Amino acid sequence: MSDVARILLQIESGDPSAADQLLPLVYDELRRLAGAKLAKENPGQTLQATALVHEAYIRLVGVEKPPHWDSRGHFLMAAAEAMRRILVENA
Repeated sequence: MSDVARILLQIESGDPSAADQLLPLVYDELRRLAGAKLAKENPGQTLQATALVHEAYIRLVGVEKPPHWDSRGHFLMAAAEAMRRILVENA
């Protein structure tokens, strides 16, 4: 089991320190996702990639009962969807 998969299981089981362990492992991928999402937005977008990453991350792991993620890829797909929703709300 990869480190990310193990940490995702810890998050799901309610370990409060697991979310802090996960972010450094997926941060670069989340930044790339955020950059790609923002590149498709109209000029004048005030949200920066870092803010988009952090807002999406909070929505995914900062909830009382986090969802179950099957893998790193599943988590990243959920992050991409969260980013899309944030951009829609921001528009």
